[in-house]
Amino acid sequence: MRRLRITFNSPVVLGFMLLSFGVLELSAFTNGFSDQLLFMTYRSPLTDPLTYIRFFTHVLGHSGWEHYISNASYLLLLGPLLEEKYGSKPIIQIIVITALFTGIVNYILFENVALCGASGVVFAFILLTSFTNFRQGDIPLTFILVTVVFLGQQIHDGLFLQDDISNLSHIIGGVIGAIIGYHLNRDDYY
Repeated sequence: MRRLRITFNSPVVLGFMLLSFGVLELSAFTNGFSDQLLFMTYRSPLTDPLTYIRFFTHVLGHSGWEHYISNASYLLLLGPLLEEKYGSKPIIQIIVITALFTGIVNYILFENVALCGASGVVFAFILLTSFTNFRQGDIPLTFILVTVVFLGQQIHDGLFLQDDISNLSHIIGGVIGAIIGYHLNRDDYY
């Protein structure tokens, strides 16, 4: 009988979650100072080099355990399947592109709002997942339903609810996941 062993099956997703966990612990240790310095994006002078770093690193910061666990649940559920199908490089690209776009949009549109968390990445993964059985010339019904349910809810909530959730980041992440999902699954890609 073969022995069971634990494998590091999804290095990008697991690494991302471990980094996010470390950032959450650092935030607790520094009483939130590290988040303000490096792990949330907000309107700051363009002459500050950290402004550009925060465009990418804000996805590692979370406002607390509940926020972290909510994002971790989706990322750990969807991420390994996506990383196995597409490889590590596209998953890194999705994380980086989503971080950059959500960071820049938040910077430009929301003068008094600080943004942190991996929710945009979560929505990119959700929409990317709906493309896993895509074939050229077909639009998967799952993609349509996921788009209507997840992004429709974000549009509704963004228009009618006043909370601390960045619905626009979710929408941007979903659009990025859909676009990349389409390109990764074209028949001529492989």
